[in-house]
Amino acid sequence: MESSSLRRICVTGASGKAGRAVVLDLLQHGYEVAATDLEVSREDAGKGLLRADLTDYGQTLEVLRGVDAVIHLANIPAPGLQTPSVTFNANMAMNFNTFYAAANLGLQRVVWASSETTLGLFYGVTRQQFPSMEVDGQPPRYAPVDEDHYPFPTVTYALSKVASETVAGQISEWSGVPFVALRFSNIMYPEDYQEFPSYWSNPHLRKWNLWGYVDVRDVATACRQALTAPSEAVAGSPGLIIAAADTVMNRPSAGLMTEVFPGVPFTRDVGEYETLLAIDRARETIGYEPQHSWRDHLSGS
Repeated sequence: MESSSLRRICVTGASGKAGRAVVLDLLQHGYEVAATDLEVSREDAGKGLLRADLTDYGQTLEVLRGVDAVIHLANIPAPGLQTPSVTFNANMAMNFNTFYAAANLGLQRVVWASSETTLGLFYGVTRQQFPSMEVDGQPPRYAPVDEDHYPFPTVTYALSKVASETVAGQISEWSGVPFVALRFSNIMYPEDYQEFPSYWSNPHLRKWNLWGYVDVRDVATACRQALTAPSEAVAGSPGLIIAAADTVMNRPSAGLMTEVFPGVPFTRDVGEYETLLAIDRARETIGYEPQHSWRDHLSGS
């Protein structure tokens, strides 16, 4: 697919953490953006942000009509924000409606926010530590964790993403529309990096996602790259891990694994501070290469 064939892009969840960055990035690269969200302030409405409830199929059709592709970010964004049943049902409704409407309208591409939680998070923590969990977390089967570790949901939020990836794959096969599921790690603004030193003395504080994160600016780039990658590269509705190239820690990654998860095998050598959420497939598939790190903002690496 030629990126020039995509001119008008719908971004759902446009007022959220990732959504604002994605909208800005698309505008900076010359795209027209149709932005929508459930929560819309008067100020945002004045800037063209459309309020729409994507759990309603009719509204979903309306917001997608007339666009070339969609970057779908609208979901309850984490476990513990709503009850498990509300989280699962709302996310499934939003995702199915968006996927089905995109196929019916003949959109050229669907890029959407899946989650690192589909891979087994929260690793090694208990329900006592994380009250929003529904089962105790288990260590990863191996490290670095890659896409072949999927599916391993431990919360209903993650289950909604696993089920949605299955739905996306089927609708993609029916329709021929390429779908790309981006399994985002913990999304951070640059100002969030000020908290990272509080983790460094106790590696158990962030073991739950193998000390992973991703800069919101790299999230925006990944969405655009998934949007314009050649169709043959994203055939089969792939799910791709999107994380920073490093961890949140100022200690070597291999040592962290050995200390916190002894006995978990490594499938390959890892660099000194290399992410333990493997991004190799995203590099190969869409050309993803994270450009931002907390190390650019803080000393202590």
